[in-house]
Amino acid sequence: MPRQHLSHVEFAHVRTWVFDLDNTLYPREIRLFDQIEARMIDYVMRVLDIDRARAATLRASYWREHGTTLAGLMREHALDPAPYLAEVHDIDLSMVAESPALRDAIAALPGRRIVHTNGSREHARRVTKALGLDGAFDALYGIEDAGHTPKPAEEAFAAIFALDGVEPRRAAMFEDDPRNLAVPHRLGMRTVLVGPAEMAPHVHHRTDDLAGFLKSLA
Repeated sequence: MPRQHLSHVEFAHVRTWVFDLDNTLYPREIRLFDQIEARMIDYVMRVLDIDRARAATLRASYWREHGTTLAGLMREHALDPAPYLAEVHDIDLSMVAESPALRDAIAALPGRRIVHTNGSREHARRVTKALGLDGAFDALYGIEDAGHTPKPAEEAFAAIFALDGVEPRRAAMFEDDPRNLAVPHRLGMRTVLVGPAEMAPHVHHRTDDLAGFLKSLA
């Protein structure tokens, strides 16, 4: 059963800390992903020459069925991912505030700290810099590093973990989407759900305060 409270002993073995990016490292209340979603719909409209309502429906259905809208577009329409990733992540970050508390909490974690996002590596670089987390992570991995295979597919985790040398049984995963914690749980990772999403059996812990949660592990 997932829990909000924890003992730091449950994370004492962890030597690799894997973080999702969007709605995990920053609060979903700033609605940053809304910008990305709008740009996705615009892109789908233009490339497939369809109206906005149809594009919005396709965007959502591809996300549900394939893990990301991009994965659906690649599989169903042979879309070139590079221009798509560049365009949909070209967003305004002015509402993103630096988070010294989060930076300090991440810096105190023992071992290696990485980001694994279904967004692009450049998007991860821009967002972590806006958050004041530039240099806080040992590596930033975007969907291109997983061969454009998105979480929650097991192949996505396998690709990133192989690149970074992650030992799942000595690692923890932080995510806002419970779907993306199923494979890490099966691999033996500690799983933490960040935000208000519905609980799931493969989630060990849940928090609405990532910085506070990490600080409690020190």
